[in-house]
Amino acid sequence: MFFHRKELMYDVKVQGADPRFGEMLLEQFGGATGELSAALTYWTQSFHVEDPAIRDMLHDIALEEFSHLEMVGRMIEQHTEKSDARDAAYKSTLFAVRGVGPHLVDSKGQAWTSAYVNEGGNVVRDLRADIAAEAGARQTYEALIKLSPDEGSKKALTFLLTREISHTNMFMKALESLGKLTDPNFGYVKPDETVDLYFNLSKDGQLDARGPWNSEPAFKYVNDPTPQGSVPVEVKNPDDERRTARAAE
Repeated sequence: MFFHRKELMYDVKVQGADPRFGEMLLEQFGGATGELSAALTYWTQSFHVEDPAIRDMLHDIALEEFSHLEMVGRMIEQHTEKSDARDAAYKSTLFAVRGVGPHLVDSKGQAWTSAYVNEGGNVVRDLRADIAAEAGARQTYEALIKLSPDEGSKKALTFLLTREISHTNMFMKALESLGKLTDPNFGYVKPDETVDLYFNLSKDGQLDARGPWNSEPAFKYVNDPTPQGSVPVEVKNPDDERRTARAAE
């Protein structure tokens, strides 16, 4: 069961309403990198996890993301309800049609979709996806902080950005506890003999860079890769224009 406390996780005190910035904030309410997407992703992932400790972590982080969603919603609310509906800035936003406050859309009015929920039924796969998701959210918050019109919004957004970094570290520690932080493989299927090959397929002489991603001992560098397969058999399409033309003769 769920309980809700009316106090916000962190204060949201907008000092100057800006409906255009409120529209930008919708990205983190109903957008792909938003808090609803994160909360439902981690909550759904938790049902697939057998490790009770990692499941508990996902529960805690999912519920924190719902708290973040509430903060973003309140921020949008303050940026819109305090605006003059007759003002040109307000009229230029989707709030002029939808009304004040948050809506389940992104900054361009695209409706939230469950396609944003990223879960795959494997704890290693999911934790790696979660790290990428937190990076995307952190980058969005950084962009919003740069555009923030007031210190109150900036403080709340900085808190939210900071928590994305915290979650990233938690997911990394969870992967480390599984021995999968630096091991790229997971699951039951063993890779074939090409697993440690690096193919130099983008060639431009001296611009072919070398680094730990393509050097011994982790990788064998193949400077001039050659095809290992044969030419595929030409497909026979009964509706091909050449066939229908010959059949008509």
